[in-house]
Amino acid sequence: MDSTTTDFIVETLTRSIVEHRLQPGAKLVEQTLADQFGVSRTLIRQALFKLSQNRLIRMEPARGAFVAAPSIAEAQQVFAVRRMLEAGMTQAFIRNATREHLDALKDHIAEEAAAVMRGDVPGRTTLLGDFHVRMAQLMGNEVLAHLLMDLLSRCALITLMYQSAGAAEHSHEEHRSIVDALEARDEALALRLMDDHLQHVEASLMLAPTANATPL
Repeated sequence: MDSTTTDFIVETLTRSIVEHRLQPGAKLVEQTLADQFGVSRTLIRQALFKLSQNRLIRMEPARGAFVAAPSIAEAQQVFAVRRMLEAGMTQAFIRNATREHLDALKDHIAEEAAAVMRGDVPGRTTLLGDFHVRMAQLMGNEVLAHLLMDLLSRCALITLMYQSAGAAEHSHEEHRSIVDALEARDEALALRLMDDHLQHVEASLMLAPTANATPL
């Protein structure tokens, strides 16, 4: 097994899902993918199996692989877990962050602003999610970073299906306020802003899917 190639396929397809280039319900055709990546269908199957373990796709007997389409109930559960994890992360970050950590977050905020300003939907989607992962990485907690990446991958699908327009700019402004509170070492405010932010994102989800599945 060529694990490097398989990992590359998994990473590429995950990025396509996160950046909304593959929509919920889209069928993933093994032969088409094999032709695109220039590999055997065996490697494609291995990659699809890994993606199914990450709940990014679902495998249906005799039908094939499809990009997962999370339900409203799953969306609510994902955000409930994120609120629990990120409250602890915010506390740990504010107590241990250095000037360099804060500057790195500010640089990330600037990238978000640029992506929002130029209307780069895939770029801003990735950057808005990566803000939370970046906090974990700056703390040196790779376990937490990977947990958040998994949850944020699910959130990308949920966002594509359910989130109302205009939420990206609002999320960016809330990120900016969170960083300001972190810099001021105001733990109570930072915790409230982070919880409010995740509550607002969840509240912006609509009760009916808006995406149309497209085959790959």
